[in-house]
Amino acid sequence: MKPVIIVILILLSLMFIFQACALFSSGGTEQQAYQSIRRGKDFEVRYYPEATMATVTAGASTYKELGSSGFRKLAGYIFGGNQQNQQIAMTAPVHMEMTDTASSMSFVMPARYSKDQLPTPVNPEVVIKSVPAEYVAVISFGGFASDSKINRYSERLRRALEKQGIQYTGNFRYLGYNPPFQVIGRRNEIMVHIAAPPENMQ
Repeated sequence: MKPVIIVILILLSLMFIFQACALFSSGGTEQQAYQSIRRGKDFEVRYYPEATMATVTAGASTYKELGSSGFRKLAGYIFGGNQQNQQIAMTAPVHMEMTDTASSMSFVMPARYSKDQLPTPVNPEVVIKSVPAEYVAVISFGGFASDSKINRYSERLRRALEKQGIQYTGNFRYLGYNPPFQVIGRRNEIMVHIAAPPENMQ
């Protein structure tokens, strides 16, 4: 019995070390720049400057469907699937926008690149585009994301905005910050475009 307990303890220790390394490495990943404007009880208002993204669009309508196909195509681009065979560093977060008709996934390109400096994708489904600056409202949650969680927190953010009379436009978007193998310290967000930062926010 003792050898079994020892093996279990060793496996648990290795898993803890692995997750600690994953948490440390994700903390060193370049993240999309933004300015926190206001923090309320239920959500945060941020300003995101213009950014460059690599985007794929799909007919998927769920997080699970879009996650597998979209990630594979975008990862192929940054890992050398471009006309210059150039590798591009992974950043965070991954942007996902799901609707009943069409969905999209985007990787934010490192800040040192402009749109014209990025290599041309081999896969024509990968589109490089500039995203204009915007104000957004954001709500966060932990753990692993799922369609039910994304819908629940999107609805929670919607109710919070309506309660405070803040107008929003466009679809609610999901932001994921962690690799799939990371268990500890996961960060997820839902955000939506707002016209301007509110003067009063609770």
